[in-house]
Amino acid sequence: MYKIRIVRTSSGAKAVQVIRYENRKRIVFKHIGSAHTPDDLHALKDIARGVIDEASKQLALFEADQHTNKFISLEQSEFLGVHYLFLYEALSSVCKQIGLDRLGSKFLLDLVIIRIVEPASKLRSMELLEDYFGIHHRRQTFYKAINEWIDLKASFEEIITVFAQKEYGFDYSLMFYDVTTLYFETFKADELRDTGFSKDNKSNQPQVVVALMVTKDGFPIGYEVFNGSTFEGHTIIPVIASFIKKHQIDHFTVVADAAMISTDNVKALVKSDIHYIVGARLGNLSGKLINKIDKELNREDGSLIRFETDNGDLICSFSSLRYRKDE
Repeated sequence: MYKIRIVRTSSGAKAVQVIRYENRKRIVFKHIGSAHTPDDLHALKDIARGVIDEASKQLALFEADQHTNKFISLEQSEFLGVHYLFLYEALSSVCKQIGLDRLGSKFLLDLVIIRIVEPASKLRSMELLEDYFGIHHRRQTFYKAINEWIDLKASFEEIITVFAQKEYGFDYSLMFYDVTTLYFETFKADELRDTGFSKDNKSNQPQVVVALMVTKDGFPIGYEVFNGSTFEGHTIIPVIASFIKKHQIDHFTVVADAAMISTDNVKALVKSDIHYIVGARLGNLSGKLINKIDKELNREDGSLIRFETDNGDLICSFSSLRYRKDE
């Protein structure tokens, strides 16, 4: 049977111990600590009672005798850290709702989740997973699995397309297209990673160009990766043509920014009977057309005017804010 023993020390403090007797011999089961004030003594005795409850596994005969004060004494504790489990569970739930758990790679989804929380390199992401969520993945496992993840692209796109159709009524009729660049913390290029125009202002470091297609709701549907030196205007035709062929789409409209438009791209889009809405650079227009726009467009916010051009209909709008900025 365990008991609490209080012993006065040479310094005048009161040492709290948990003891038991065997063959009339006193054995110190655990030394709890030394108290210098009545409050310290009260806290240490509560801890000692908790130790006895855990060690003896003995239930109290009466409920009133059961020790229920299970608070943690900060003076006797050490802060080790915090794990954000609710955040991890919430993001994991979103991944499962989309259906990404069917990819069969928890490691990959963990990297996706931590990149949402704090974008970083893959190896740094593994460290953040342990810091934020207490999840440990070995580097050797990462290097072994990364080559297998490349083969998941088709399955990934199929899963998210089905989700978009079910939840957002996606029907392929309208898609938004853009590209970005991802650079690498190295100065060594290869057949995929290469230097080029960097949107991250890292022109001296190799990169890849990533083309992304999203729905009108901003939900990603498909992507492709190009060599880092690829001009973004050269990506739109092969990506869209492959996407239409893969999904056997009859009616399709793509929305893109001005960097995607060129005479060759317009001819290719028209030839393939692909409708398009792209940003136009007025500076590339003829002086005659610019004068016509200047003459006919009303100087009122929201005013619109449409002209026929060799690249399709040109729609211009007026913004007083932009007007003042340009002026």
